[in-house]
Parts: sequence; structure tokens; C-alpha cells
Amino acid sequence: MRVIIVGCGRLGVALATRLYRRKFDITVVDSVSQSFNNLPPDFQGRTIEGDALSREVLHRAGIEMADALAAVTNQDPLNVVVAHVARSIYHVPNVVVRNYDPLARPLLEAFDMRLVSSTSWGAERIEEILDKNEIHPVFNTGGGDIQVYEYVVPDAWDQKRLANLFLPGSSIPVAISRNGKSIFPDPEMTMESGDIVYFSATKDGYHALQSYLLSLKEG
Repeated sequence: MRVIIVGCGRLGVALATRLYRRKFDITVVDSVSQSFNNLPPDFQGRTIEGDALSREVLHRAGIEMADALAAVTNQDPLNVVVAHVARSIYHVPNVVVRNYDPLARPLLEAFDMRLVSSTSWGAERIEEILDKNEIHPVFNTGGGDIQVYEYVVPDAWDQKRLANLFLPGSSIPVAISRNGKSIFPDPEMTMESGDIVYFSATKDGYHALQSYLLSLKEG
């Protein structure tokens, strides 16, 4: 798989390293040649110094044959323009954009881009940890609008129906881990203390479930 990564900062380096070690054909583009020094010694992908908005630079990166492009600089306008060019002019089939500044997220969403908002997602995760929530995020989709969370069933919920844990329309159970084995959830099944329940929810659904669990404790 041929992937172009625009931006060789911390995120670009981490992404290039992960994909290269999975045997992907990687080309990294950055306007500052010294940035490539942060790539690991065993990295054997291509590096191209230049402005990613330049047609000549994009052609040198092989954009006509690229299977995917990730624009991950710390400049949101640059990311969205490069991604738009890759998708609309060169028809790169898989394009993803980093959202660096949360205030710029509406700009990226206006272009209907697949985006990862690492700052917003990180702030939300830290908030949840500081809040000592019982529900912990384990996976996010896109910019984090829908998450997968885990909840360890306490003793108080032992032998209660799984359906009692969720509010219709706010969250959906997707798997249960019990004694090291994963099983598909059935709303009518009974939970056991120590089960790990995985569920998907929107942000509103997550907060609704948190409030519901808190009300049960207090009630």
C-alpha cells in the first residue's frame, strides 16, 4: 500500500514508523529537511523536502499512484487544502486529516473530511480520568463523535440483566469479556461481577449513561 504522509512532526513520525514497519510503501513530505532526522534509523521510506501545496512536490511524492494520504501537520488550513487536492484532483481513495486546533474543526468538517482531532480527544480522555469515571474509553472513530467504552461490572450488578444497564437510544453493548473470553452480548443475558462490558455511544449517550449509573448509586 502506497501512503503519503504530509508533515514530519511527532504525529507524522509515529505514523510513518508504524506503517513502515507494517511493510507499507511510505513517502513523507515536509517543508523542513531537519524534520526527517526524527525518523528512526531503520526507516527506509522516501522523504521529500518541499511545500506540499506544490504540484511538483506532490508529483515527486507519487500522488498519482498513492492509495492513501494523511495530512498531519500542525497547520489546519494546510492539512485541509492538501487533503482536498488529493481527493478531488488526484482521486486518492483514502484521505485523512489531522485537526490540530479545535477551533478550526468546523473548517475541516465543511470539506466533509475524515479527520482525527487529537487535541479534543485527548482533553476529553484526561477529563474522564480526572473525574474518576467508572466508564473508560478504549477506541474512538474518526474525530471521536462515537466512542467504544468499557465498564467493569461491579458486585452490585452481579446477576442483573444486561438490558438494565443501558438506556434505549443512548448506547449499544457490542461485546462482553468474561474469564478472558469475549462473547456477543444478548440484552437478556445476566451479567457477572468482573465482566467487562464494551459498548458504543455518542458523547451525549456516554454522559447519559454516566448520569444513570450515578443515580442508581445515590438511589
